[in-house]
Amino acid sequence: MLIRVFFLFIGFGLAVAGGVTIIAFLNLMTTGEGFYGYLSFMAHRVESYLFLSGIILIWLSIYFPSFK
Repeated sequence: MLIRVFFLFIGFGLAVAGGVTIIAFLNLMTTGEGFYGYLSFMAHRVESYLFLSGIILIWLSIYFPSFK
């Protein structure tokens, strides 16, 4: 149980770090960059992978079956 809470907090931290950076990079659209350009830029950034890995860790820590 304690390991699941640990992975939940690690996943939450990764998702917050990635999500805040993704939102901060939305300022690129105000400089004339289109939505496709924004998505192609974010596909090459580590922060988007931090966000995805955080969401996956949260999902696994909540829904992965525990063996007793």
